[in-house]
Amino acid sequence: MINFASRTKKVSPSPTLAISAKAKKLKSEGKDVINFSAGEPDFDTPDFIKEKAIEAIKAGFTKYTPTTGIPELKQAISEKFKKDNALEYSPGQIVVSCGAKHSIFNILFALIEKGDGVIIVSPYWVSYPEMVNLCEGEVQLIKTRPENNFKFTPAELKKNINAKTKLLILNSPSNPCGSVYSKEELERIAEICVAKNIWVLSDEIYEKLVYDGLKHYSLASLNQDIYNLTATVNGVSKAYSMTGWRLGYLAGPPELVRRICDIQDHSTSNPASISQKAALAALQADSDFTKNMCAEFQKRRDYIVSRLDKIKKLSYVKPQGAFYIFIDISGCKMGSLEFASRLLDETFVAVVPGKAFGMDNYVRISFATSLAQIEKGMNRIEEWLKKNG
Repeated sequence: MINFASRTKKVSPSPTLAISAKAKKLKSEGKDVINFSAGEPDFDTPDFIKEKAIEAIKAGFTKYTPTTGIPELKQAISEKFKKDNALEYSPGQIVVSCGAKHSIFNILFALIEKGDGVIIVSPYWVSYPEMVNLCEGEVQLIKTRPENNFKFTPAELKKNINAKTKLLILNSPSNPCGSVYSKEELERIAEICVAKNIWVLSDEIYEKLVYDGLKHYSLASLNQDIYNLTATVNGVSKAYSMTGWRLGYLAGPPELVRRICDIQDHSTSNPASISQKAALAALQADSDFTKNMCAEFQKRRDYIVSRLDKIKKLSYVKPQGAFYIFIDISGCKMGSLEFASRLLDETFVAVVPGKAFGMDNYVRISFATSLAQIEKGMNRIEEWLKKNG
């Protein structure tokens, strides 16, 4: 019998990827699948980005680069942080990685030891707890409520901090709820974390997708004390529809970044050279593509909301950002796994069970697909619920 490392027993497969894979399999078999499970924009990567990647290939830019990214990309990221987020990070404080997920894992691996507590906000992105488990940390859940837009309060944060707590993972805008923390809310969070000397991993991958005139604020920009305790994560996957390019980045205090550099030296080394050139083109371009995409996502969100308002068995909290809506299925006579499985098998509509995000009486719908597909999918859901649940 093979004795695998005990850490592998603590990790579960990603339910979102499993649902998406099943939907793709059904589609390959000729079924008319509506995929509401995708965690990626349906827009194509802009041509000007693809052209820069092709130029890089033709120029022979296909070799190793410095582990933490090419200097011109790190400079562009530094300038982006200053312009968009009021953050002063030198290129030496930036690590370019193989996606924002990779950046998050690097931060946890550098900070978390066996028994360290990591506060995660529920509902949460599916990979946060699994990454903490891999690092042998202890997950400390803050369960949020729909009446507070699935955001935790300062009182709830204080209540969940104990002697083991070392890190808070903050995701704004959030997956799966689309919650966006205001500047005032972030100031209270910062005050508590500074007072308790708790690190914060600020996952800001959806920062460009914020609706209704709201503004995204970076936690680390509030003051020097919280800046010294924060690792900021971002990337090009959501803002520029570059999920498959696998290019993310992080920034933080020099001592933390130095340790992450060492980790990446001996794990992945550099992210793909061609993806780095593509990301450079994205960050140096004007913001028209992202603004137009955001406007389209808001239209889709508003349409889904208008349809959900007419379905008595379902309720929701209107998302303020990202491209997901978290739907309460308590009015149905089934849990989220049964709901998602039957919906896909019986109507060929793929949604993600809320159990994957820590709430079994919810499902997540992604509106990262066309309005025509959304209309067809909502028609099927509405008809199916008349017969079931």
